[in-house]
Amino acid sequence: MRIDKFLWAVRIYKTRSMAAEAIRNGRVSIDGAEVKASREAKPGDKIDIRLHAFTKSIEIIDLPKSRVGAKLVENYIIDHTPESEYQKLKMTREKLVFQRPKGLGRPTKKERRELDDFIGD
Repeated sequence: MRIDKFLWAVRIYKTRSMAAEAIRNGRVSIDGAEVKASREAKPGDKIDIRLHAFTKSIEIIDLPKSRVGAKLVENYIIDHTPESEYQKLKMTREKLVFQRPKGLGRPTKKERRELDDFIGD
């Protein structure tokens, strides 16, 4: 099975074309080497995937016949991602919560003080 198809089948990427584009842009490496989308995935391969500021590390256990349900993904991959990467992801998501909706302009002095108190600065 091609690596782009595998990443789509185990739900790392939403579409196969998104997986192929990530591979083309050098965000996916197998055993430390960048790959092409046509590379064959094999059980035992260790894959590193850069998703924004987060790096996910997985190992292939088995190859699925086609796209699998979210509950069945654990039958095909082992997640070796360190806990520190998940902490970075959590912090990034928390930062997004503080963003103001577009078009509201700058915060007022009162809103700024409330935001600073909330964040803890």
